[in-house]
Amino acid sequence: TTSVSDDDDDMIIPTARDLTPGKDVKAQNIFTNYRYPDQILVGTNQRNPKVFDMYRCYYKTGELVLDTINPGDVIGWKVEDVSFEVRAATVRNSVDSSTTVRVRSRAGSIDIDSDDNNEEVGGKDTEWRDVFHYPYGEEGGLINFCPDDGKTGYITSSLGRETTALLKVDMMTGETMEEIYCNEKANVGGITLQRDTKELRAVTYNYARTERVFYDDELEKDYEFLKSTAPDSEIEIGVASRSLDEMKWVVAYSSSSGPTSYVVYDKLKQTVSPLFVSNPKLLPYKFAPMEVVSIPARDGLELVGYLTRAVEKGGPPTPLILLVHGGPWARDYWGFNPQAQWFANRGYATLQVNFRGSTGYGKTFLHKGDKQWGVGDMQHDLTDSVEWAIREGIADKDNICIKGGSYGGYACLAGLTFTPDLYKCGVDIVGPSNIKTLLDSIPDYWAPLRNGMLLKIGDVDGDEEFNKKISPLYHVDKIKAPLLIGQGANDPRVKQGEADQIAFSMTEKGIPVEYVLYPDEGHGFARPENRIDFNGRVEHFLAKHLGGRAEEFVEVEGATARFPLLEKGGNQAEEA
Repeated sequence: TTSVSDDDDDMIIPTARDLTPGKDVKAQNIFTNYRYPDQILVGTNQRNPKVFDMYRCYYKTGELVLDTINPGDVIGWKVEDVSFEVRAATVRNSVDSSTTVRVRSRAGSIDIDSDDNNEEVGGKDTEWRDVFHYPYGEEGGLINFCPDDGKTGYITSSLGRETTALLKVDMMTGETMEEIYCNEKANVGGITLQRDTKELRAVTYNYARTERVFYDDELEKDYEFLKSTAPDSEIEIGVASRSLDEMKWVVAYSSSSGPTSYVVYDKLKQTVSPLFVSNPKLLPYKFAPMEVVSIPARDGLELVGYLTRAVEKGGPPTPLILLVHGGPWARDYWGFNPQAQWFANRGYATLQVNFRGSTGYGKTFLHKGDKQWGVGDMQHDLTDSVEWAIREGIADKDNICIKGGSYGGYACLAGLTFTPDLYKCGVDIVGPSNIKTLLDSIPDYWAPLRNGMLLKIGDVDGDEEFNKKISPLYHVDKIKAPLLIGQGANDPRVKQGEADQIAFSMTEKGIPVEYVLYPDEGHGFARPENRIDFNGRVEHFLAKHLGGRAEEFVEVEGATARFPLLEKGGNQAEEA
């Protein structure tokens, strides 16, 4: 967490200060509150690398005060607005992977002793109570407290239904006071509450695109006005921020075929004024629209996908990039995707699919992915999506690439090993090759989540044969297509060893592989120089194997690319 100094001259770039210093300290759960403008509540693992305590940061002075101690099983926190106190904790049971929401009526104080044996003290109303419980397989959580000293609030819950519903609840007893909204096909998404009264104003859900259900006529009229001023009907509207009196809004107009435009909406004057464009250098260029597609899996399950074509609809088949999202307990969304636009410009269609196991579509869809990695239905959904694109005349069946990062990198490796005839090539970024070694090396602060990962993935701890069955490392000899691997040496989630072991194994077996390691990167590539460098290598790799266009590769100043296969005397394929 950083802030900028008030002493900096307005005409120069302000100096950033590290507000959560310390080696390997990670910050998350950041809360701000207009009633407390000089304070930030932030979670860090500086006291114990395995857990995130909450600290109160006085950002003008940099003072950081321990506010709430994590007993060891808390994976997230919630704050009551009026008091700006930590009043709720999301707890994950490491044995059965159930989730519990704990609530307290008041925040305690920290008793600090000289041996750092800190503990929270206070009266009975500072004691934590287990109020809401979600067994493994259910979804939900606390949204917010109401301004009645936290006696009531809003939660989401899939208990007794397929998708999550928005409920108003008694925070003391856990009793449901009102079931407000539930969509049959998608979970409840964003919740808009009146800032002070917490009256419900709108609910969103997203099956394929963002949809809004209004509970406030005035807000609905605001959105209707904003929609009428949008550049085109396909635009999605989002509110980035509001002034304290809520009379002026910063609004985002998002498109799938261009950069996001930000405007200032003046409610009183009913005017919209341009503010800025997220990337104005893109404005002169024409981009391909992203289409929502429905793809039938082999068992009849409907999959939502997003297609970005390289040619006009009805044109000839083109090479296809199957771009697999990470997580895997995440999802893809409609919108401007820089990778998809880059590929379209180079002559490749891009298909993104919310395969089973993706989030947002209800608990059954999510858990249809349990124990289905690699050789199961999660990977089958990707295979079926490629075959659908071939049948529809979108994809050239002889020129398909599978690309992804994290779980998407694993899916790439699984695709090349378990369906070796489907793909012409693959690009794996920080993807695990051995699921057992992946779980054995996850960060300490993921410990409460580990059992849940085993329930979703399968028992790779106790069943060696199952791990071998789903881990691409044990099936390297099946790979036929060339592979490009990108890895960060400091990745805390998917360690460098995951890339090393499959790259060297492929080299030993004479299978073409290029392996690029960035010593100053982690789980993905953050430094622009390294991103540009790796993208240039990807572009040449794809041009070589799929036949698309590529710019001339020029060494990027400041990039730190290394080539472990060459350093070890291996036979890495010719570099891009």
